[in-house]
Amino acid sequence: MQYRSVFITGGAGYCGSRLVPQLLDKGYKVSVYDLMLFGNDFLPSEDPNLNIIKGDIRDIDTLSDASKNHDVFINLACISNDASFVLNEQLSTSINMEAFEPMVLNAKKNGIKLFIYASSSSVYGVSSKKNVTEEHDLVPLTLYNKYKGQCEPILRKHTNNSFKGVIFRPATVCGFAPRQRFDLSVNILTNFAINKSKITVFGGDQLRPNLHIQDYCDVIELFLNSPVDIINNQIFNVGYQNMSIIEIANLVKKVVEDEYQKKDIEIVRTDSDDNRSYHINSDKIKKILNFEPQYSVEYAIRELCKFFKKNYFPDSFENSKYFNVQQVKNSDISNHV
Repeated sequence: MQYRSVFITGGAGYCGSRLVPQLLDKGYKVSVYDLMLFGNDFLPSEDPNLNIIKGDIRDIDTLSDASKNHDVFINLACISNDASFVLNEQLSTSINMEAFEPMVLNAKKNGIKLFIYASSSSVYGVSSKKNVTEEHDLVPLTLYNKYKGQCEPILRKHTNNSFKGVIFRPATVCGFAPRQRFDLSVNILTNFAINKSKITVFGGDQLRPNLHIQDYCDVIELFLNSPVDIINNQIFNVGYQNMSIIEIANLVKKVVEDEYQKKDIEIVRTDSDDNRSYHINSDKIKKILNFEPQYSVEYAIRELCKFFKKNYFPDSFENSKYFNVQQVKNSDISNHV
């Protein structure tokens, strides 16, 4: 193990809630730095190797103090997805863009050895190319996509022999996490299929790459164990199963009908103003790090079915904790700094 201690901003979010227990199980000391808009009761707080800190990444003094004495800095914190972003563009700009460079500089000053930045494959916007590689032009359709892309060169500008950085562009994540989300395509459609027996598809022809949340966590763990000079300043697409929205809907219908032994799930198509469509290629990470995703979209759907059957999400439409937009609306996040 080349690193011992890991600092994760946004560690109490959807991806963080599955990543943190995984890293603890592998013997890492983990600090989670998060606003806790969704709470933190789903994190294994009893683990002596876990330190949970309530904090805002815009509060650079608190962030700097908290991140001292760590080997790795993983930045997952952001106002995530376009719908949440446009609720308050000034707020979102302050978190997703303006806070980034001070965060990188403080990590460097504190002696962090490796900075891992979770960008997004949505930076590609719309592309008709059959395989969008990391060299493809960034054509963001929204400020969320734009800022994700603009932060990448900021990190690369500040790396040096002692401060390394790696960037990955994950596809749309799906599957179960202790802090669940039902505002991501596969998860949304599965929730509707199970509980409403009706799926509404907005558009349908848009191509979307997908990534199971376990593969997302595994690629971060892979970075922690990879030769640092091989990954330094690299950008990696990480996606699996590029599918159209209607293909995802048909797969959800098939799997849920199978899991629940019912044949009455309806699919309704309607217009959409969300034109994001791209087919990403993830050959680079396979070639350089021998990483291939292992978990399919079907696996994600069946996994969610398993937890629904256990009544794990009894209020999956009403509780705002499953929906970033509602939770940001309900919070006083703009007053934190």
